[in-house]
Amino acid sequence: MPKQKSPVLRRLAAPRDRAAGAALLIREGRDHERAGRLEEAAQHYATAVDGATESGERAVLAEALRRLADVHRRRGETVLAMELCRRSRDVARSAGSEVLAAEATNLLAVFDLEAGELAAARVTFLEALRLGEASAELRGRIEQNLGILANIRGDLSSALAHYERALQAFEAAGDERGCALAYNNLGMVSADRELWDAADAHYRECLRVTEAIGDVHLRGIALINRTEVFLARREYAAARRDAELAMGIFDQLGAMRHKSDAYKIVGIVYRETGQPALAEARLRAAVALAVSAGSLLEEAEASRELALLYKALGRNQDALRLLNAAYRLFKRLDARRDLVDVAGKVADLEGTYLAVVRDWGQSIESADSYTHGHCERVATYAVAVAGALGLDEAELTTVRLGAYLHDLGKVKTPHEILNKPGRLTDEEFAIMQRHPVDGVEMLAGIDFPWDIKPIIRWHHERYDGTGYPDRLAGEAIPLAAQVICVADVWDALTTTRSYRPAMRREQALAVMTTSRHHWRPDVFEAFMRSEGGRGAPPPAPAG
Repeated sequence: MPKQKSPVLRRLAAPRDRAAGAALLIREGRDHERAGRLEEAAQHYATAVDGATESGERAVLAEALRRLADVHRRRGETVLAMELCRRSRDVARSAGSEVLAAEATNLLAVFDLEAGELAAARVTFLEALRLGEASAELRGRIEQNLGILANIRGDLSSALAHYERALQAFEAAGDERGCALAYNNLGMVSADRELWDAADAHYRECLRVTEAIGDVHLRGIALINRTEVFLARREYAAARRDAELAMGIFDQLGAMRHKSDAYKIVGIVYRETGQPALAEARLRAAVALAVSAGSLLEEAEASRELALLYKALGRNQDALRLLNAAYRLFKRLDARRDLVDVAGKVADLEGTYLAVVRDWGQSIESADSYTHGHCERVATYAVAVAGALGLDEAELTTVRLGAYLHDLGKVKTPHEILNKPGRLTDEEFAIMQRHPVDGVEMLAGIDFPWDIKPIIRWHHERYDGTGYPDRLAGEAIPLAAQVICVADVWDALTTTRSYRPAMRREQALAVMTTSRHHWRPDVFEAFMRSEGGRGAPPPAPAG
């Protein structure tokens, strides 16, 4: 049975004013598009293209082509979409309509943005802005796009300026929803810059406008975004209130991605107010909702917040597993599609990673007044040596993390051996020598983004093959492990231990020089050039 045409399609089939019919089809197509019915929208726009082509109404044809192009873009049909968009621009130019040409140019810039061609996108957006000067509403949308582009690049000052100009344009056009979007974006970029009062004021305006125009979805987004302000101010009751209001909205709309965000906020509130069981339940729910919605961003952020809960509870291994998962998710994010500064997100996560690892390292040595601060000092010395070797930022991060956890396995070493004031027996020393292997075993279930396990296992190996636990020699020992080794020995010599007082700098340097065959020549030379070899006096003896 043949498929029945819609009433509009049947009317167009009759001999009548096809230009007016095409314009009507565009309006109805827009209704379908807003409702998420992309197939119906595409059918309406395609028929509008046919009608406008037959009637010779180039302005209507240009708009129908552009809207059809945008639907194909959203469906992932990029080649066809770009062809239709270029045709729209050509038709608009032939019709003498700079505004319609600007609309098509703005969409072409979006294609550049989604292809990762950020410089080209900016040039094309600016060209659209020049062409569309006469339309305040279009200027607002282009300025908003330029703000999004700046935000992706981490240029928050430029993003703020573009969003402010977008707001001015939307106000001039009387576009209330455009104003609400601009207020929301201004709130977000102000929060990113930690301008909490400004962010709060922008979110309040967004909520006022969305209430007036009845835009429930945008209202929910503004509510959840405003919770960042309340969390920063430690106004936890207000944060929970807005999160629960947003949760109700997203539940009604079936927006699982945003509902995950609301659960995350409630979990953070419980965590910060000392209710760990409830916090864990809500944050786990946030992760599960994000997974079901296929949102990498929400899954990564909820995982990070759950990791912070486990850090506070001393569940360091669980925290690191979640941070690893979050790190992989952030690395998979597409800044163009998620509209986020991925580099900034990863940098923030690396800061969290360092905090968890540092705390864990310090907790290992906290019971021993003689070694308290050892991991922090080794990290400082090791990073200085690594810097003298010319290692890059990723390698420096690896060295720092490895330094914090290099003695992790000592938690399994008996206390009386760790703190024995005299010389260890052969049997006791054999037990002590197990701590590098024990440390790696404790991390067996954690896949680090940085290669720190070789550091932990081999930080006591010596270049001449006399180290432990595997008697590696020469180039078989990873460079980072040798860096930690030289820093570890330097700190051991220059701080008080249970079995001897701290050495003076000159005495310690003499011992290091005598033992230089324990390290790669370039590592020992880098040590001598670094802070450990020639800088400030060694730390004061502990205890």
